[in-house]
Amino acid sequence: MPTFQYQSLSTSGARQSGVISATSRAEAVRTLMQRGETATSITTTMSATTDSKMDASPTTRTQQGSRLGFGRPTLRKTEMATLIRELATALEAGLPLMQALRTIRRQASGKGAPVILDHLIDRVEAGEPLYKAAQEFGRPFDDLVIGMLRASEASGRTHEVLHQLADLLERSVELRRELMSAAFYPLLVLGLILISVIILVTVLIPRLMGPLIATGNVSLPMPTRVILGISTFLQNWWFVIIIVIAAAWLLWRTWIAKPENRQKFDRFKLKLPIVGKLVRDVAVARFTHTLGTLCSAGLPILDSLRITRDTLGNTAMMAAIDRVQSQVAEGKPLAEPLERSKLFPPLLVQVVNLGERSGRLESMLMHAATAFDRQVNTSVKLVMKALPPILIIIMACVAGFVLAAILLPLMEMQAFAQ
Repeated sequence: MPTFQYQSLSTSGARQSGVISATSRAEAVRTLMQRGETATSITTTMSATTDSKMDASPTTRTQQGSRLGFGRPTLRKTEMATLIRELATALEAGLPLMQALRTIRRQASGKGAPVILDHLIDRVEAGEPLYKAAQEFGRPFDDLVIGMLRASEASGRTHEVLHQLADLLERSVELRRELMSAAFYPLLVLGLILISVIILVTVLIPRLMGPLIATGNVSLPMPTRVILGISTFLQNWWFVIIIVIAAAWLLWRTWIAKPENRQKFDRFKLKLPIVGKLVRDVAVARFTHTLGTLCSAGLPILDSLRITRDTLGNTAMMAAIDRVQSQVAEGKPLAEPLERSKLFPPLLVQVVNLGERSGRLESMLMHAATAFDRQVNTSVKLVMKALPPILIIIMACVAGFVLAAILLPLMEMQAFAQ
């Protein structure tokens, strides 16, 4: 019978290790579960590895390959947050990891969750850590989720770290919904303005001005000539306009696909009035939440920065974090390169500086994250209040110009008749 070296966690969270004899890795995991231990690592001998490969039937290997192949299911971020929350709650209730996964699997619904949980159960039962099983599956397990799963097993505080991960995912979803709701009304108004202008310029005004142009007795004022010129151009060259718009879109996509150009554009967005502040506040709130959560879970600062970098959503700020990483790896404090980048607010720099000096970086980051969340809400409200008046002013200017184009010729025609 082959032997297996194992590392496990008891129900009290104590780390244990040793050697166990079993017919397969799955049997070794079940034996440890019967002892009340959760396997975190199982290393097989050569003979055990060979036996496990022979035990795997062609059907099982085909099923596993199909799960990890093309067209595999995924989960939305809200569903992922719910799955992580359920797992954390089951572990907090005292269930071993395998029993918790099986319990969640029995309650799982939809297309994605059952397949994903089946894969996790198969791999964990075979002796793999949970984070490796998630990493093997790929999407929807991104670097943030995998890093937090790894940190939860390394710290021995699995359910606490998983609750923090669920909070982080739920906050990300909530923030995205707030931004979408804030942008919906201004974009709707802007779309109605464009549709109204196109109808007025191409249909109504040419029909109203047609009889005046036919008489030839009235000299058309400048606003009317401009509107009629735009109308004639749109009617005669609409296909050229569509081609130009499509070509401009393709050129833009090609230009923005280059990393250096995307970084220039993202840096430009940060300098825009009102919108730039909102973009920065959202990125900083996400950065602070994620970094504080990863550090409190026991992940090293360099690994935390690497994972947090991908959550910023702005390549200019991501490049700044790359420079911060390299300087922290050289032994410099975190606050100095953050301040030198000039992309992060002074409050964050001050919080990081005080946290490093006091040794309470994790708790101070979490407190700062709450403050930045309030700042994001304030920025969102500011955008919602500022954009509608701006759009109303634009609409008033367009309406006034169109009204002048209609009334001025009529007034001149009335004066000519008198």
